[in-house]
Amino acid sequence: MPTPTDVAQLSYEQARDELVQVVAELEQGQTTLEQSLALWERGEALAARCEEWLIGAKARLDQARAGGRASESDASGA
Repeated sequence: MPTPTDVAQLSYEQARDELVQVVAELEQGQTTLEQSLALWERGEALAARCEEWLIGAKARLDQARAGGRASESDASGA
């Protein structure tokens, strides 16, 4: 696994890809308990980062949709 990077600095794709690697390593079951715990914690942080990105993306889409509806209302004279 690459050197840990601050999760807050990762893009969605970087966090997702690393999370996939973490899960694969845990599924192999070839790590010590200590390593497994560290991987689990990293995985939790990566999953939270992915969720942050997805929540932000949804908010942006909702905002864009709301803006589009407001423009449609303005154009129709309502």
